[in-house]
Amino acid sequence: MKSAYEIAMERLTQAGGGTKKLSEEQRARIADIEKRYEARIAETRVSHESQAAAAVPEERAEILARMTEEIRNLEEKRDREKDAVWAEA
Repeated sequence: MKSAYEIAMERLTQAGGGTKKLSEEQRARIADIEKRYEARIAETRVSHESQAAAAVPEERAEILARMTEEIRNLEEKRDREKDAVWAEA
């Protein structure tokens, strides 16, 4: 008797889905994307947190909100780049 997982995987494969496999080059590209964006996010966080520490309380919330927005934008760009690599698989 097949498990629910095996049945689900068969149906997925029959529907044209299945799992995609990345080549070594594609894995390296994804790792590079992760590394680049991790560094950019860290730079953004350090920069904004140092600005917030030196700011008056009224400006602090605005600076931290900008930081959150910039980090979200960087994460979206990172995910789009990674999705493009996955689309090639």
